[in-house]
Amino acid sequence: MTKTKAKAAPALPLDTILAGDCIEGMKSLPDASVDLIFADPPYNLQLKGDLHRPDNSHVDAVDDDWDRFDSFATYDAFTRAWLTEARRLLKPDGAIWVIGSYHNVFRLGAALQDLDFWILNDVVWRKSNPMPNFRGKRFTNAHETLIWASRSEAARPTFNYEALKQLNEGVQMRSDWVLPICTGHERLKDEAGDKAHPTQKPEALLHRVILGTTNPGDVVLDPFFGTGTTGAVAKMLGRSWIGIEREEAYRRHAEKRLSRVRKYDRDALQVTGSKRAEPRVPFGQLVERGMLRPGEMLMNGRGQMAKVRADGTLVGDDVRGSIHQVGAHLEGAPSCNGWTYWHFKRDGQVIPIDILRQQIRAEMQDG
Repeated sequence: MTKTKAKAAPALPLDTILAGDCIEGMKSLPDASVDLIFADPPYNLQLKGDLHRPDNSHVDAVDDDWDRFDSFATYDAFTRAWLTEARRLLKPDGAIWVIGSYHNVFRLGAALQDLDFWILNDVVWRKSNPMPNFRGKRFTNAHETLIWASRSEAARPTFNYEALKQLNEGVQMRSDWVLPICTGHERLKDEAGDKAHPTQKPEALLHRVILGTTNPGDVVLDPFFGTGTTGAVAKMLGRSWIGIEREEAYRRHAEKRLSRVRKYDRDALQVTGSKRAEPRVPFGQLVERGMLRPGEMLMNGRGQMAKVRADGTLVGDDVRGSIHQVGAHLEGAPSCNGWTYWHFKRDGQVIPIDILRQQIRAEMQDG
């Protein structure tokens, strides 16, 4: 009996711009092959007529053919088609970011949920220097919305919480990001000195997305590549990237731009890791290894004491249990981090028990 050879999966075209339609480009890629997708799809602005400033100068708005759709139904069908391919391409723990304005973001959100993506956050990008509202008939449109979604509810997408916290001067990163629109030297221009792309996104926005939700070596796909902001930031941060772009002029600008980008060195790519990702160390292991002895007394910040038992539990005057349970009881709180709550004495010094846990973790890493 002749055995049929399995058809080999197509090679992943890393660090490449694929020319052509986004859906056809995605169809050429293998299942479960990318870690993150950043998508900045057409807004479907439905602009009617030209827009002028009060001095009668023309506003360079989004009026390109790629942003024109016959109806909402046509736009929705397009959205479902490319999102279906996006879900196929994501690894099981992969995630997607989509960005839009009030014209399309609600339709994008509904399509994501209809296709069983799991929405993790919406993020408001508040523009510190938005374009004014020249007609004076509406509020100045000063923000766009990003939706961050995992491939499924069960997925465990990358989230570099501590790195984003450090990026934000040690404060937890919020879901409202104040960043300027793309201007100055960062804004790409064509031969006539006009904007090379009407909706070029700032690198700062992509830096936050890619740093926070991927790791070095991950593959980032942008099916609406434009002038290559996603690829440029991914390359700098040591991620692989794939772009899909149908407009030849945008591809030319992107290729020229990417040729000038250098990847950060290996040390610069390291970021502050999440404490949750560190190896788990049971408190009882400190007792087993003699780092704390049965009968030794631990104390909290108010001087209250509890005795260490041979099985790694604590016993106080009217309570016994884990380091967390006894701490919570003494505080009258629903929970307590016993590792930072309890201290012990050595040579007259009061030392947090977490020092001992970190010693064990350091040994695990060395091993």
